[in-house]
Amino acid sequence: MKKKYHIDTLLVHAENDPDKNRRSTTMPIYQSTAFKYNSCKEISKVFNGEAPGNIYTRISNPTLEILEKKLAVLEDGLGSIVTASGMAAITATILTLAKNGDHIVAGNSIFGGTYAFFDKTIREFGIETTFVDPSDAKQFENVVKKNTKAIFIETIGNPKMDVPDIAAIAKIAKKHGVPLVVDSTITTPYLVRPKDLGANIVIHSTSKFINGHGNSIGGAIIDCGNFDWKDDKYGALSFLIKNRKAVFRDFGACLSPNAAFLTDIGLETLSLRMERHCSNALALAKFLVKHPKVKEVNFPGLVKNKFNAIAKKQFDGKFGSLLTFRLKDKKECFKVIDSLKLAYNLANLGDAKTLVIHPASTICVEFNDRERSNMGVTDDLIRVSVGIEYVDDIIGDFEQALDSI
Repeated sequence: MKKKYHIDTLLVHAENDPDKNRRSTTMPIYQSTAFKYNSCKEISKVFNGEAPGNIYTRISNPTLEILEKKLAVLEDGLGSIVTASGMAAITATILTLAKNGDHIVAGNSIFGGTYAFFDKTIREFGIETTFVDPSDAKQFENVVKKNTKAIFIETIGNPKMDVPDIAAIAKIAKKHGVPLVVDSTITTPYLVRPKDLGANIVIHSTSKFINGHGNSIGGAIIDCGNFDWKDDKYGALSFLIKNRKAVFRDFGACLSPNAAFLTDIGLETLSLRMERHCSNALALAKFLVKHPKVKEVNFPGLVKNKFNAIAKKQFDGKFGSLLTFRLKDKKECFKVIDSLKLAYNLANLGDAKTLVIHPASTICVEFNDRERSNMGVTDDLIRVSVGIEYVDDIIGDFEQALDSI
């Protein structure tokens, strides 16, 4: 779009062109495995990269292209690739950047599934990871090596709720000529565009807030277009081309057209939902912090939270919808969760509905005490993804659940 529109408008209109889509005002679903060409010469040019076109949905698809272009616009990126899940996006990104004998630096409080990927899975590919405290930018400086191929952080740790100084870490990455990869799932482009803080690649689990309705799993990789890949053949597009034509294609990490359609519908209301998510989370956090049975509340929106200042600065005065709180022990956590009537107990976040989980016995059960400590996980901790329901009803649900202990 030539005119610079506000993100609220871009969420609805970016890459939505009815004139190109048989007058359809919603994303058309191209539910096709492959695409016909009229001559051998024509399809050969597409295979050889001499002409644009779709060959096979595992590589590209017109429906996916619309979503990819929209996400690139929202992140002010060069281009993007949508994937089957957030983990697929991380896998495709890291395996495009690194190979056997290479090194990655990652925050030690990242989501459990991502931590396991860096700590276990890619070690079997011969790629080593050094974990550091992401809230201390200097720690990244101290561990970067000659064979370091990427620095990986999250905008807000899940479930530790720590907030790294993205700009400070970006300066370190730039100094060493290493791309900074930022997982912005929790914040979305509505709260922050990591590129504006110096990030080079942005990752999303679109299954969460971008989709917003818990009806499809997906992921996204956005190249911000601000890293010199030092590639004479493909130039600025080298990362995206290598990713799509090798790792993404060969690992079969493609998103389904129907999932892309559902994700695009969710995107249209992202700004409205994030406003409600953020205000509801702040209200619930303020209620919980005053409750006599709650030992501690961790939410960067609270003024006394150690990450309040950096979060306020980076996220335009909003703080997301994820929070954690601690009770007396695991038994009380189970009792409160089981007593909730409105909130759902399940392993997801970013849904329109309020969701809760006990991380220590579920999503972080495979990790040892040291790893759980780095992730901010204790037996007395409950994680809440605050939904968009009427705020008094959310608070009332937690109040009656806390009354049960």
